[in-house]
Amino acid sequence: MGRIHELSDILADQIAAGEVVERPASVVKELVENALDAHSSQIDIYVEEAGLKSIQVIDNGEGISQADVLIAFRRHATSKITDRADLFKVKTLGFRGEALPSIASVSHVSLETSTQAESAGSLVEIKGGELIKQQPSSARNGTKITVTDLFFNTPARLKYLSSRATELANISDIVNRLALSHTDVAFSLVSDGKTIFKTAGNGNLKQAVSAIYGLTSARQMIEFSGADADFAVSGLISLPKLTRAARSYISLLINGRYIKNFRISKAVVAGYGSKLMVGRYPLAVVNIKLDPLLVDVNVHPTKQEVRISKEEQLEFLLTKAVSQALSQENLIPNGLENLAGKKAKQQLDFKQLEIGLNETKGAYQFKNQPPALPKKPALNKEVTQALLGQGQEKSSPKTVVKPAALIITDKAQLKQAAVKNWDERYQQPTTPPKDLQLEEAEVAPTEAAAAVDEEASPAETVRFPNLVYIGQFHGTYLLAQSDDGLYIIDQHAAQERRNYEYYRQAIVKVGQAQQELLVPIVLTYPTSESLKLNQHLGDLQALGVKLEDFGQNTYIIRSHPAWFKAGQEEATIREMIDYLLTDQKLTLAQFREKTAIMMSCKRAIKANQHLDDRQAKELLAKLATCENPFNCPHGRPTVVKLSPKDLEHMFKRIQDSHQSKRKEW
Repeated sequence: MGRIHELSDILADQIAAGEVVERPASVVKELVENALDAHSSQIDIYVEEAGLKSIQVIDNGEGISQADVLIAFRRHATSKITDRADLFKVKTLGFRGEALPSIASVSHVSLETSTQAESAGSLVEIKGGELIKQQPSSARNGTKITVTDLFFNTPARLKYLSSRATELANISDIVNRLALSHTDVAFSLVSDGKTIFKTAGNGNLKQAVSAIYGLTSARQMIEFSGADADFAVSGLISLPKLTRAARSYISLLINGRYIKNFRISKAVVAGYGSKLMVGRYPLAVVNIKLDPLLVDVNVHPTKQEVRISKEEQLEFLLTKAVSQALSQENLIPNGLENLAGKKAKQQLDFKQLEIGLNETKGAYQFKNQPPALPKKPALNKEVTQALLGQGQEKSSPKTVVKPAALIITDKAQLKQAAVKNWDERYQQPTTPPKDLQLEEAEVAPTEAAAAVDEEASPAETVRFPNLVYIGQFHGTYLLAQSDDGLYIIDQHAAQERRNYEYYRQAIVKVGQAQQELLVPIVLTYPTSESLKLNQHLGDLQALGVKLEDFGQNTYIIRSHPAWFKAGQEEATIREMIDYLLTDQKLTLAQFREKTAIMMSCKRAIKANQHLDDRQAKELLAKLATCENPFNCPHGRPTVVKLSPKDLEHMFKRIQDSHQSKRKEW
């Protein structure tokens, strides 16, 4: 007797189920896609215990005839293709004929269906691949299929499922993608009796996005479109200010099918050019229409991986369409237009006066570099903040001005010194102009502004040299020297390291230091992420961020930790939440570490931000006191060294002279 034998149909179906039915979300995907192929205009999904207890999908589609109802549960039985040629021009979501038999082999399935052409419908029950019941039914037009006891006969699969919240989030994510790809279909998702997702089904993509990601996000998305001889692309993309920490918010739809394709996602991001921050990704819904002959969906049982002909052509078209859509938006206001009129004159006069206001030990410091005499200098809070406070990241002078040794400790002395400074530099009478008004810049105190005496020497350590500051290069690097060579310091990486070691301690201590918000922050997330987020509310609260329930998938924040950077409260909180949603296995310690790194980067000085001598020396002094002064939290070096010998090599000063060569002759 031969050793090779044919497997039974039930065992073959269970093997196939290992690829098609990975988790409850896979069941929902396959059943809803069947409903869409049946031309349904309304699909309702009901799940209990994240689909482990039951999954029910009800549609108003064409239904299944009595003659076909049992055939539908046989492997490779389908109405969507008939011959080999059809395999290369698939226009439906399903075509393999594997979904129903695979699901029925690992669960208890009840199917009730009816067509408009027949007077009676059918009721079929199958458990573990075996027929239990078949009888006529008075069902309405369409199909209702119920799946219970999922994986009852494959306990190993149950063992490796995630928590119920995670499984429900996966189900919600699948329904979200299907709703975005079929906006003309009304979807609803109900979990344990609670409606968590619903769309109108009116064909409006922006309304579907609003139902999933929230109205605030939908308002920050714009339309794009493009076409060539082979492809047509369209959809919605977010403005650069609305980003996420992962590519998972980019929904790619090919002929109504949700797919995953790294190169196409990359083409979407490329369309933004330099408008996106590094490591941030947009929200996007990309509809791609093409001839079915140009795409092969028969690559993987889940049909989410496809092969596309002329993929480079599609990438170019998509990048161009996204770029053109963004080019028509006023993403960054014109600075010259904003500075027109009186405000422009005030800022110009302020620059000419060259009075610098720097926060060091809570004091004010003037920078003494006489320019041409201004006619009418005017100083006010807005200009002071714009040029020397919060505005440092926007613009900074391109020359390094050396500070005078003039330290003012209160507002009265500041004004008096301003008048004196005016007299000394322009030989004017002591009566200052009437509109010379100085106000304190309302800069939130930060650890970066903590005092370090100019003459204070770095902590004595054999690891870090005693550096003598030379100057700044390209507004980005600091040059310093020591006995053993020339040192080049990346000012951003250096302050990022210093900030990191501060925040690493501050975040752990958290305490009661909270800043109340006059206008609370309201955040809305799609259901799939809201369910995951609810599991981490305690982690956020441990860092001082308390999210209060504010309706369906919406949270309100009334206060935040005092160490948040002013003006970046919402962005900081969103980034913290992105960490948790991207990697749900983060421990509290890891979460704190990531938050400390993020905060240290946000609070660090940027490239092309010019420092005066005192600021540069303070930065070098504080870097020397760090536990690890050699790398920023991301691993980039803070300082590099060129030894005298390195410089001699560069200038070829170590070669033998011609005179020595002559002596050898």
